[in-house]
Amino acid sequence: MACNQSNHSNESSSPEMYLIIWLTFPLSTVIILANLLIIIGIIYNRKLHNTPNYFFLSLLFADLCTGLALPFIPSMSLERHMKFSNCLVLHIVPNFLLLSFLFNLVMVHYECYFCIVHPLQYSNFWVHRYVPLALPTVWILPLFYASLPAFGWNKRSPNQSCEDCFYKYIFPREFIYLEVYGLLIPAILAIIFMTVRVLWITRSQVKDICKLHRSVQRDEPSDKEHRMNMRYAKCVAVVSFIFIVCWVPYIVYVNVSTIALWQDKGESSTEPKTHIILSCIGIGSMAVIPVVLGFGNRQYTKPIRKGLRKLWDRCRKGNGTKDVTNVEVVLD
Repeated sequence: MACNQSNHSNESSSPEMYLIIWLTFPLSTVIILANLLIIIGIIYNRKLHNTPNYFFLSLLFADLCTGLALPFIPSMSLERHMKFSNCLVLHIVPNFLLLSFLFNLVMVHYECYFCIVHPLQYSNFWVHRYVPLALPTVWILPLFYASLPAFGWNKRSPNQSCEDCFYKYIFPREFIYLEVYGLLIPAILAIIFMTVRVLWITRSQVKDICKLHRSVQRDEPSDKEHRMNMRYAKCVAVVSFIFIVCWVPYIVYVNVSTIALWQDKGESSTEPKTHIILSCIGIGSMAVIPVVLGFGNRQYTKPIRKGLRKLWDRCRKGNGTKDVTNVEVVLD
């Protein structure tokens, strides 16, 4: 009887699966291709083979894996029928990839933050000196936490006649609350704090440079000062845009999902389609952050631009030779 109910839930979830496919596949494809382009640009540029870019390369790989796992994350809210071992893999792997992405993002921001706040001590910084130790850390810690349900921290009932696959059977409430308010939210707040701190230091340095420039020139603000202020204003605008477009949807999704879980007494308190849309928009927008940072650095996209330029020149030369041969035929 329980098996029939789970099969019925699978049939009723088919419209939700179509919605997940239509929402996640285009976004997942864009994220995967964009990360591959930036990864190729970093690998083929030997000048970029240094500590900061190693961490950013690890972030790009984590973002690439998040793009691959993106179609599976919203499907966690759907109840299906499969073996418990397969259900564990279906829930643990996407959760691990999402956590590893966030850990890598925090590490990239922390490395940049320490370089700017303590430039004289950066060469002795443990992250800078022990890169082979720091890089596995941002992958092993998420793997350890995400694998806890496989070691017994789950809500599987021994009295179940059928092994229904649902996220509530894999992740206890305490596990979800600890992950959200012990890992995700503090990581986002740390990223915001480090970004604001770096912008504040940059603003004070720009003011000092302008004061020194005016003390030497003794005249009105020059074009250099205007350019520096404009660059700083653009940087603040880009950071604000990334926060509003990329972080706010994810924060809303996490809190709405946690509140719905807290109010849930048995059945789902939110519509599956609403949860699917929020998860796709929230996680997809967050996964775009490394892509925006990567394409914002011209050094990362230099090999790509060179390849496109060569391809464009070949196309123009090919069209030019065809035009010349057509002219010669007409003249003959």
